[in-house]
Amino acid sequence: MRLPLWLLYTFPAVVRATATYDSPAAQVTLDEPEFQCPDYSSWASRHHEPASTGRFKLPYQRPVPACRTFNLSEVEETISSMKMVVKDPDLFRLFENCFPNTLDTAISWKGKATRAEYNTTDEELTFITTGDINAMWLRDSANQLQSYKSLLKPNSSSSSLASLFRGAINLQARYISVSPYCNAFQAPVEANLTTAGADGLPFSSSGGDIVWPTPDPSVFECKYELDSLAGFLQLSHEYYAGTGDVAFFGRSSLSSSTWSDALDAVLNTTAMMLAGTYADDGVVSISPYSFQRTTSTSTETLANGGAGSPVKSGTGLVRSAFRPSDDACTYQLFIPANMMLSRYLGLCANIVEKLGDWSKADQIRMFSDRIRAGIEKYGRVNHRLFGKIYAYEVDGYGSHSVMDDANIPSLLSAPMFGYLDRNDAIYLNTRRFVLSKENPYYMFGPVINSTGGPHVGPGMAWPMSLIVQILTTDDDAEIVACLKQLVSSTDGMGLIHESISTQVAAVWTRQWFSWANGLFGQMMLDLRQRKPHLLELSYQ
Repeated sequence: MRLPLWLLYTFPAVVRATATYDSPAAQVTLDEPEFQCPDYSSWASRHHEPASTGRFKLPYQRPVPACRTFNLSEVEETISSMKMVVKDPDLFRLFENCFPNTLDTAISWKGKATRAEYNTTDEELTFITTGDINAMWLRDSANQLQSYKSLLKPNSSSSSLASLFRGAINLQARYISVSPYCNAFQAPVEANLTTAGADGLPFSSSGGDIVWPTPDPSVFECKYELDSLAGFLQLSHEYYAGTGDVAFFGRSSLSSSTWSDALDAVLNTTAMMLAGTYADDGVVSISPYSFQRTTSTSTETLANGGAGSPVKSGTGLVRSAFRPSDDACTYQLFIPANMMLSRYLGLCANIVEKLGDWSKADQIRMFSDRIRAGIEKYGRVNHRLFGKIYAYEVDGYGSHSVMDDANIPSLLSAPMFGYLDRNDAIYLNTRRFVLSKENPYYMFGPVINSTGGPHVGPGMAWPMSLIVQILTTDDDAEIVACLKQLVSSTDGMGLIHESISTQVAAVWTRQWFSWANGLFGQMMLDLRQRKPHLLELSYQ
């Protein structure tokens, strides 16, 4: 029997409206002249009535129901129930705008796969854009749906939340099976949508990228990011945990790759990326992946002919060329993504076991354990002020990067995906470091205080990090301080930005960032369970 490779390595809708689009009460009928649903990037950059009654007068930023890309009664009911719990009108308005943002704006297409010999099949597909960029990132789409995981339940209907998850998993499986090193993809051919970059071409084409292995034509950008593969496993686990639907993972398909095919692609790719730069005899190994881009920004390309900085063999850690920010890794043994991969490999082994392949499940668990052992051996460093902490990146030779970045997975977010407990001693040391001025990407000032990263640059703090800070602490005072910053730093726009200047609230990036909006909603639901008394306070 031949062993698997990984084991060897140990659209705008047209509607008719009767009311102004600026009103949440606007209704849609067939009696008025047709109008085009506005582009949400433009829509979200303006204020819409009615404003909240709090100090910050936050606008109502949801599209009218007919212009929302997916409607779920469970989400509407959750918003209504939270109105009774959240007493601060600005905090509630932020939740009301943010929690449904992926469903309101980013489900760009949902449908069925096609077969060559038939017109349609029962294989569901969901194409989820990241927001203001019309492409599907594996990481972003997994996180966007995770915002609704607390509402997930078994449901075979094509109009259900469960169907959205199934469709996203199926589409990610298709993408990963053909180009497992790539991070972002164009719409499936069934959608008949045009996906383009700012100049009309996918990044992988317009950027003049030289990528090996050669990407499939469906690819939008091909930066190899380990967390993208871990995100697929996370999405799979969340669906299984919420529905118990193991049969879905065992389906067969004539139209595209199955979940099992994609899992094997993840395992093969990560096994290949265990390899170091040099063979035992000193010969430079051919890198399984390389990426070069003509650019003036160093974080947009890789050194050494596209292979990146040298990596030691035998660490048990899986290489990543890029971070979840899409910035190049300094040292390719990226610890947060290895934490995430180890965690979700172990959880997805349970699905494989339920499908009856106990041997493969055990092998996956061994792989997970090997990565964890590598993290604990090579990923810890001693800090002169904080003691033993986790490094952000290492190379296995002793070089390491001591920092954190706002994008998830981050060191700060490790308890969120269950790699360790939030009270773990080394995590607490790491957390104190991350939230201190010793972290070179901790941004602070009169407007907002949180981690940022090189993707936008110094002085620009990411609200996403404040949300993660809330999700990883039990300290009431810390949570209150973070919530006050989130409410006060939207520049009156009522949505979560990508980044905000620590000095000037009116300077920010991305008015439409669906992942961050959804994460805010997820955090608020978490507080309703853990700290409901904090939702009764004023944040003016």
